[in-house]
Amino acid sequence: MQTEKVQSLCWCNDHIRILDQTRLPAAEIYIECRDLATMADAIRRLAVRGAPAIGIAAAMGLAFEAKKIETSSCENFLQALKPVCDCLRATRPTAVNLQWALDRMMAKARAAGEKAGVVELKNLLIAEAQAIHTEDIANNRSMGLFGQDVVPRKAAIMTICNTGALCCGGHGTALGVIRTAAEQGKDINVVVCETRPLLQGARLTAWELKAYGIPCKLITDGMAAFYMKKKGLDLVITGADRVAANGDSANKIGTYSLAVLAKHHQVPFYIAAPCSTVDMAIAVGDAIPIEERASDEVTGFGASLTAPVGTPVWNPSFDVTPAELISGIITDKGLVLPPYKANLKKILCAGKM
Repeated sequence: MQTEKVQSLCWCNDHIRILDQTRLPAAEIYIECRDLATMADAIRRLAVRGAPAIGIAAAMGLAFEAKKIETSSCENFLQALKPVCDCLRATRPTAVNLQWALDRMMAKARAAGEKAGVVELKNLLIAEAQAIHTEDIANNRSMGLFGQDVVPRKAAIMTICNTGALCCGGHGTALGVIRTAAEQGKDINVVVCETRPLLQGARLTAWELKAYGIPCKLITDGMAAFYMKKKGLDLVITGADRVAANGDSANKIGTYSLAVLAKHHQVPFYIAAPCSTVDMAIAVGDAIPIEERASDEVTGFGASLTAPVGTPVWNPSFDVTPAELISGIITDKGLVLPPYKANLKKILCAGKM
């Protein structure tokens, strides 16, 4: 098993340490989050990103802020946590792991209630945040193993955005499936879409694959169709920020395009996401809230202007891939195949047993 070389965030006694992904690959700069504003800003501006990592960051941020609450009343303590949750919850609306993690943290605290003192509640929240982090790594490892059912011994795999250790607690989701394949000795070559407008594929995924010694080729997003036609692919694997009850999946903008292209070229298209990303309260993908980001992400890059000042921009951060274009959803509980509405429910219920 490979040693984890990439760590997106970790809990320290007096701060939360976050690798600033906006600075990669030029520099490895770490942010020391010691207050709510710094953590919220890190999530909002994508210093920490990826649905699982956002959930872990929110859980850690809540636990860290809880340490500062000065009261002997459990009721007042729980009440003081609400604005912290509200602030963190508002940072990124699409990734369901964020609200899942905060809901889990608050449920843990409420369950202890008056039976525990405030000091015990604070320690409980710290332990729960660390448990969410540890479980995520284990779940990603499981996802990687389940994903081997669809990865042949020799495979050219296309992916988009970053779904590796940077986007979660460790190992990765879609990139975790690829890493596990490489660990098992499979002959893997990864085709990395650059992922406009912020180049998470070029900046982050290529950086991770280099760190783990996995061969890759970088292409622009607009080259995907021609690559499939001229070079051929064995499969496409992407992550997801939220999966609806019917299997529709929201992921980084450009994912829907890949699914359409894969269908046309008869290439299997898979989603890899933990069960915490499945939102059974959302019936269909059209109901998933889609974050729209600032226009300057499209009109320029870094300090360089790439479009005329004042050019109108539409900049959704995510798109939704319809379930009928998805060959299967790789989760930490197993590979889910159509019909998704029944089979997602079944696997989620099995996970609670």
